[in-house]
Amino acid sequence: MLTRKQHELLVFIHERLKESGIPPSFDEMKEALDLASKSGIHRLITALEERGFIRRLPNRARALEVIRLPDSIAPGLNAAKKFSPGVIQGGLGHGGSGRAAPKETPRLHAAGNDDAGAAVSIPVMGRIAAGVPIAAIESRTHSITVPPEMISGGEHYALEVKGDSMIEAGIFDGDTVIIKNASTATPGEIVVAIVDDEEATLKRFRRKGASIALEAANPAYETRIFGPDRVSVRGKLVGLIRRY
Repeated sequence: MLTRKQHELLVFIHERLKESGIPPSFDEMKEALDLASKSGIHRLITALEERGFIRRLPNRARALEVIRLPDSIAPGLNAAKKFSPGVIQGGLGHGGSGRAAPKETPRLHAAGNDDAGAAVSIPVMGRIAAGVPIAAIESRTHSITVPPEMISGGEHYALEVKGDSMIEAGIFDGDTVIIKNASTATPGEIVVAIVDDEEATLKRFRRKGASIALEAANPAYETRIFGPDRVSVRGKLVGLIRRY
């Protein structure tokens, strides 16, 4: 729940970004909320950031990004902005029993007999770090089967996730991510990125001017920024498998 002032500030920032693409200054926010000092704005912004509604972008003045809005402002908008992977409970093709899916992953596929007849086999190509990058995308280790509605046209492969840097996107240590082969990405998509031709990592793809930013979904990890010649995209996330 947001306080009235937090709600007012979030709406004001969101509307200003929609109008001009530039967040308001602290003085403008102070005036809009009729506060006596900018310290009150600092406290409100910190509270909104801690609750996951906004993000302060490093090394940029007045750099605020609205990550999500309360459903009372824009029902359904947050689901469109967040990655909401298709989830297979229990590890289809491996056996094992499932556990409850996180709330941000509404497309749920049960690992039952109905899927087995039409399942598609894709290769598992090793492990990928969702934290500090490690050497990944190794040779094929085994195959898994997924329901055809989880994947679209094109080639797909799977990787086992190691690390916790994407937990706020609903991707946990031990999950198996389903990746569609691709060499390009749209800012905001979660990708398999290769750094310096030797390290692979699962991160959200962003652009910072001419540079590429690989952004974690965990505030404990910093966004890493590279020159465009140091990063290549090897695929985009389309779903995941979760098992105990």
